[in-house]
Amino acid sequence: MNADHQAVTVLGLGSMGSALAAALLDRGHPTTVWNRSAERARPLTDRGARPAGTPREAIAASPLGIACVRDYEALHTVLDPVADALAGKILVNLTSGSPEQAHEMAAWARSHGADYLDGAIMTTPPGVGSPEMMFLYSGAREVFEAQRPTLAALGDPLYLSDDPGLASLYDAALLGLMWSTMTGWLHGTALVGAEKTPATAFTPVAVRWLAAVAGFLSTYAPQVDAGRYPGDDATIDVQIAAIEHLLHAAASRGVDNSLPELLKSTMERAKAQGHGSDSFAGVIEVLRKPADDR
Repeated sequence: MNADHQAVTVLGLGSMGSALAAALLDRGHPTTVWNRSAERARPLTDRGARPAGTPREAIAASPLGIACVRDYEALHTVLDPVADALAGKILVNLTSGSPEQAHEMAAWARSHGADYLDGAIMTTPPGVGSPEMMFLYSGAREVFEAQRPTLAALGDPLYLSDDPGLASLYDAALLGLMWSTMTGWLHGTALVGAEKTPATAFTPVAVRWLAAVAGFLSTYAPQVDAGRYPGDDATIDVQIAAIEHLLHAAASRGVDNSLPELLKSTMERAKAQGHGSDSFAGVIEVLRKPADDR
């Protein structure tokens, strides 16, 4: 069987696990599925998936196993009793967790003779299978490269590092970016909504603005790496003055100001540490741990 149609086992058929198995079936991969509640497999077996009665049977069915369960405790509950079955297999773990848990799982898999990749799914279940959606992986590069054609069935596979914890760390960082961005959008939507502007009218302008913001990030990234923040576009002092307009507009319209107050406080801490004339990237100096604590 060529690598483009490798047999795969999916362990865990919640909303995300079911989406993973469906995407593999859509791309022609012989797919074995297992779930603690067997009825969750029925929609997939109706589409041609092979049901496994036990985790051991599921692992034995394919050279590659993809695990996506509730958490690491559930993962160990499934795999610990059948750890010997993993010898010579490849385990791709898409269960959400911490970098520390990923490191522990990588060592556990190695101790049982399995190759291991840790991954992070950067989409919701409806996005699985789209080449536009990122799946992040870390672990042994040679394992990733060998499995890339199969992993591409799930989304765009991006390799980060041989450090198995990095995919989980990126996941946490990117979710933080998502929540901050969406909360900022909701705050802005509430602000303009106070003047009867619909969210559907504001959002196209907001999305266009986010493209410009993405450009700022690309400009600031080299400054962050260098630790030098030339304030030749807009300084932190200027941003502190500008955020006052947001605070005033929101307060005047009864919109909660917790988010912009937090942002202003962070900027003011940066100013107090001598970064008022730096670009906004200088705010990272109050977000990083002190060098002596790293």
